Amino acid sequence: IWGGCGDNLEYGYRFTQGFVDVRERERTFRRGSREQARALMNLHNNEAGRRAVIKTAQVTCKCHGVSGSCSLITCWQQMPSFRRIGDYLKDKYDGATEVRANKRGKLQIRDRRFNLPTANDLVYIEESPNYCLRNLTLGSLGTQGRVCNRTSHGMDGCNLMCCGRGYNTQKVTVKERCNCKFHWCCFVDCKTCIKTVDIHTCK
Repeated sequence: IWGGCGDNLEYGYRFTQGFVDVRERERTFRRGSREQARALMNLHNNEAGRRAVIKTAQVTCKCHGVSGSCSLITCWQQMPSFRRIGDYLKDKYDGATEVRANKRGKLQIRDRRFNLPTANDLVYIEESPNYCLRNLTLGSLGTQGRVCNRTSHGMDGCNLMCCGRGYNTQKVTVKERCNCKFHWCCFVDCKTCIKTVDIHTCK
């Protein structure tokens, strides 16, 4: 049985079309201008974001019956977690296509060797700034002095975050709660432990 209490993705899709896209749709631009290219890019990526939510939605089911016999199953559509949507869009971001606005007021790819982006793909009109370097004009503080994880291969890893500049290591003494015990009723009693840890910061 399909349950009636699922997340209303269709309504959310329509609502965000009217809410998120309105800024770009209400303005007029000179055809082929950079401003029009940015508006078209935003509209395209807004649609890709909506489709990402629907594509990553999941069907959740629950059993009903005596002693877990599952004689009746109720299923409903459920919104994906932000993490799942974010991971999906991060993959799309890594494969985004560079575009520009042509004189007809449409987006077209800059490099014709690549395939046209679909409605599910992300597009961009200019390269991202170098976030490794401090640039206050662009709002980038750079990564110098940022704490990194020496053993991680992810975004927080020293190799990636420090942009190949290396990192400094210093020993820091920290206090933390430890050996906690619950006492009836009703409080938790902890001791204070002191330990020395290595802190790594980008050069």
